[in-house]
Amino acid sequence: MKRRAPAHAAPTAPTALIAEDEPLIAAALERELAHAWPDLHIAASVGNGHDAIERIGALAPDVAFLDIAMPGASGLDVARACAQLAAPPQIVFVTAFDAYALEAFDAAAIDYLLKPVEAARLARTVERLRERLARSSGSAAGEPGTAPQMQADLQRVLRQLETITQDVREARAGAQARSGPAPLRYLRASSGNDIRMVPVEDVLYFEAADKYVVVTTHGGELLIRTSLRELCEQLDPARFWQVHRSTVVNVDQVESASVSALGKMTLRLRGHAGALAVSRQYAHLFRQM
Repeated sequence: MKRRAPAHAAPTAPTALIAEDEPLIAAALERELAHAWPDLHIAASVGNGHDAIERIGALAPDVAFLDIAMPGASGLDVARACAQLAAPPQIVFVTAFDAYALEAFDAAAIDYLLKPVEAARLARTVERLRERLARSSGSAAGEPGTAPQMQADLQRVLRQLETITQDVREARAGAQARSGPAPLRYLRASSGNDIRMVPVEDVLYFEAADKYVVVTTHGGELLIRTSLRELCEQLDPARFWQVHRSTVVNVDQVESASVSALGKMTLRLRGHAGALAVSRQYAHLFRQM
């Protein structure tokens, strides 16, 4: 991999790489960074771990924002590759992990951002990054903040992080084995270029659409990139009922069920103008309504 140019030859503006396989999330992070760190130059935005390793080696950015779960190579894999560089970038992990798993990052004293990225959290991260980059540019060889020290620190943090995250995975697996996974409470859904957090109780129904699932709420439609089958495995089966091969309804939002003269059943939802078709396979769920 290409080594970073000496500090005296580096450009004045700090540079960064974003590695994120969700284009909407990558675009949102870039917009937030433009507000929180106006002089930061985004040198590249890539969608998988292998491209991230290649571009970091070629561009030598000052900072790398790494999604934990990416195709090809994970964020941890990319960070391991960075640890082999003569002058590794500052690493910030971007993750959808819950608070329980995030304790691992706190314990390892490494920066992370939780999806969707919050402005206040990003501002704190940017402040720390600026301080570290300032120390790095002003340090003599062997002092904290120099390239060899950064490399050693990153390798140490990665070892610590791998150990802690393994403990977290094992603890979580044990808890799930005893009680089963908790139902999904919030969805990260896209609306245009924005990512929104949607409480599942606000959902009227889900409908499969190609590679996406359309989420219908009183406020409109949003998209999530998953299959309906995978989504159903995370929903509370007491609240969300499948009524068609492509439709899952929030039963708390069902106002009435009616049957036509031809025997076709439809559902009316509270505050929603349309009607949902119920296939014969699931009609028995509403016979007593």
